[in-house]
Amino acid sequence: MEEYIKVDIKEGYAVVEFYHPAHNSLHSGMLKQLKEELEGLEKETKVKCILLKSGGDRTFCAGANFDEMKAIKGIEDGRKFFSGFAGVIMAMKNSSKLIVGRIQGKAVGGGVGLIAACDIALGTKYASIRLSELSIGIGPFVIAPVVERKIGLSAFSELTLHPKEWLEADLAKEKGLYANVFDTTDDLDRYIESYLTELSSYSKRAIAENKKMLWHNTDDFESIMAQRAEISGALVLDLDL
Repeated sequence: MEEYIKVDIKEGYAVVEFYHPAHNSLHSGMLKQLKEELEGLEKETKVKCILLKSGGDRTFCAGANFDEMKAIKGIEDGRKFFSGFAGVIMAMKNSSKLIVGRIQGKAVGGGVGLIAACDIALGTKYASIRLSELSIGIGPFVIAPVVERKIGLSAFSELTLHPKEWLEADLAKEKGLYANVFDTTDDLDRYIESYLTELSSYSKRAIAENKKMLWHNTDDFESIMAQRAEISGALVLDLDL
């Protein structure tokens, strides 16, 4: 199956789904499109919430596309590459819609950043996470603000400094990344359908104001992520990938 990003408008909410055959890794073009789709939903006045999901069974998102990263030749190319996830995260942060994450499987690197940028994330027991960046010579610099915001500095440090270890979904829930973890994808989907129906029945203005409250004191995230993208872009040039 070929890569895709698609948007489906439901009654009161929208579903944004992405897929790439390489474990749902995201290249620059897909990240740009995902950012634009999220921003475009601001025009949909009847949409109060967004469900962010990926295709496939056991991998939510493997982070940045490794083949594209290997092709980086200069600092500016590196900065642009690592800014891709920053753009999507900022679109999620700035959206007036509440964003619910459907995490059916594993997430690595930037995929963990997408989960943390959701206003609420729900997963299955297969939705373990890993920040693998240090093991290849870089770090989770760009996604750090949102991940640390969601799980705290101690848990973020643990993930960052154990780049080859998976954190199981139940432990990720304990640290605050997931609101709930389900045994099966069917259980997850049944809950999400009911939850989105409930959320979408609430006041649009109240939802937007709650969204602002949840992201209080994050005005500096954009500049921080831009600086961190430059660091990543410089470090990747030293790698023998």
